[in-house]
Amino acid sequence: MANRDRAGIRRAVHSRIRRKVAGTTERPRLAIYRSLNHIYAQVIDDANGATLISASSVEKDLRGTTGGNIEAAERVGRTVAERAVAKGIQQVVFDRGGYVYHGRVKALTDAARAAGLNPNEQQASADATEETAPTDEA
Repeated sequence: MANRDRAGIRRAVHSRIRRKVAGTTERPRLAIYRSLNHIYAQVIDDANGATLISASSVEKDLRGTTGGNIEAAERVGRTVAERAVAKGIQQVVFDRGGYVYHGRVKALTDAARAAGLNPNEQQASADATEETAPTDEA
């Protein structure tokens, strides 16, 4: 078995994800890159090979005390969603970039959904939460 580094494993996982996930003109791909100190998000139309919208914790407007925490990811998620909705993009395909859907990646996607991206997914998750909530009918 090959001794691979963590970044190499992430790249392999990302390539497997990219075989299945592609952005179209109607539903572009929201790609996430997470570094140690910052988080980046791009809305990409793979059919035309163009980046439509981008946001990152490096930008002056989104810069906080640090870009490597959940609050920064939420700021970036809200901003990329607001920019997408302003351009008329309502539906996107989430590309987690080979990262585990947890922590900063989950915070970014949840903030993007709350700000208006993929409104059907947000409604479906709220309905599922209501169905599993216990009721006191005794």
